[in-house]
Amino acid sequence: MFDFSVVRELRKREGLTLGDVSMRSGVSVPVLSRLERNQSVAEIETLFKLSRVFGMNAADLLALAESRGAHHASETRHKSGGFDFREVRYGNARCLYGCARKGSTLSRPEIHGDDYEICWVLKGSLRIRLPHEVHDLATGRAIQFDAILEHTYEALADCEIVIVHMRKGKRF
Repeated sequence: MFDFSVVRELRKREGLTLGDVSMRSGVSVPVLSRLERNQSVAEIETLFKLSRVFGMNAADLLALAESRGAHHASETRHKSGGFDFREVRYGNARCLYGCARKGSTLSRPEIHGDDYEICWVLKGSLRIRLPHEVHDLATGRAIQFDAILEHTYEALADCEIVIVHMRKGKRF
């Protein structure tokens, strides 16, 4: 159910030894070693201590240790403001592939949660209006902004775009 070898991956990515993690967390080397080899399950207090070493919260560390199986999704399709969209959704992400004819506009900020939004223009050109900014994007250009801001898309030419909504992480 859980794969705590992720602790080894995090430790190596940070360039830390078992001793370093033990010293910073207060968790003994033998306990760390057993966790990294999936020979034991972490207690909540251990998760809390280890997560702080890697700059995350205990829930994030536990989520990383959850079964790493692939998750499948099927696309849905919808139209909005002259844009035709194909969409897939996962827990914290919404990915849309859209096509629009020149002159199409789209403005639906009410559908957004507390997300970051990325828009990548694959073909054509697009204007994005934010409260105090206007951005014209041509083929191959992208932009990221806070999706909670009121925004409008306008196709300056026939275009194909990818929009990704990423839920913001909870901050403590």
